[in-house]
Amino acid sequence: MTAFIDPKSVPQRKLYTGEYMPGIGMGTFGSDRFTPEQVSAAVAGAIEVGYRLFDCAAVYGNEDLIGEVFQAAFDKGTVKREELFITTKVWNDKHGKGDVLLSCAKSLKDLHLDCIDLFFVHWPFPNYHAPGCDGDSRNPDSKPFNVDEFMKTWRQCEKLVDMGLVRYIGMSNMTIPKLEAVLPLCRIKPVAIEMELHPCFQQPELFDYCVAHEIQPIGFCPIGSPTRPDRDKTADDIADIQVPELVEIAKAHNVHPAVVCLKWAVQRGQIPIPFSIHENEYLSNLKCTTEDPLTEEEMAVLKSIDKNNRLIKGQVFLWEGAKGWEDLWDLGGTITK
Repeated sequence: MTAFIDPKSVPQRKLYTGEYMPGIGMGTFGSDRFTPEQVSAAVAGAIEVGYRLFDCAAVYGNEDLIGEVFQAAFDKGTVKREELFITTKVWNDKHGKGDVLLSCAKSLKDLHLDCIDLFFVHWPFPNYHAPGCDGDSRNPDSKPFNVDEFMKTWRQCEKLVDMGLVRYIGMSNMTIPKLEAVLPLCRIKPVAIEMELHPCFQQPELFDYCVAHEIQPIGFCPIGSPTRPDRDKTADDIADIQVPELVEIAKAHNVHPAVVCLKWAVQRGQIPIPFSIHENEYLSNLKCTTEDPLTEEEMAVLKSIDKNNRLIKGQVFLWEGAKGWEDLWDLGGTITK
């Protein structure tokens, strides 16, 4: 008998609309290492053990198989549609006029849904790269962020809400300068922002900015993504689960260091979306949010180990004339042109 974690025992996050969403979910990015079949099988198992939030994306190339899993779970009565919170994203090659609707329509069909709970703009520019490319790949058509172009994409997302095809919309991989530029122009404010968040990359300024604007932070790479694509790995990267202070806290709780990363994330207030194909791991990831919380002292220690170590640098999205991946993230405090 598969263990089951009551979804009601999992922490919830209140959105600015007053609705709640689960405080932890499962990601579905196979990281170029896992097949769509492996990912969809993990989703099926995750529903059985009590996960109710699933973070999908068109570019992951597995929504059709995940949709079959959702439909089977609905048909079997394992879960009702309204009990799941399902997110997906428009990829960079679908920012053009009318393309956002086409992307949404395909995701709806693939996922076997009538409505998506939360629809993200995956990256804030239409800089396309082919899935599975290496880190040196560059598209000659790539351009720096442009407010007007982004807002044309966002207006299409707002229309999806008007049409009843999505309930909420969100942004991903944003910076404070970009948010400062676009938020005043939004008719419908993003309900959430997806960003890289883990103990060695806490993004406190962006995190606090989102909280102050009643936008829910959702954190990808919550344990430092050891299975991320090779193109996203550099010699300077730090492995969160090997940091001595974090390892000591894990020993004190008799858990794997990855569990400490997730406890920290949930107690801090972000929504982590870890991924694993192994039942013992994704079960542990969910269960750990319901028991044995970290102490205030331990949370303070974890706050102190931030290394500002971004793992997903995004260099494949750089445009001609850009100095380096740092230009994607507006480190100077203004939008990099």
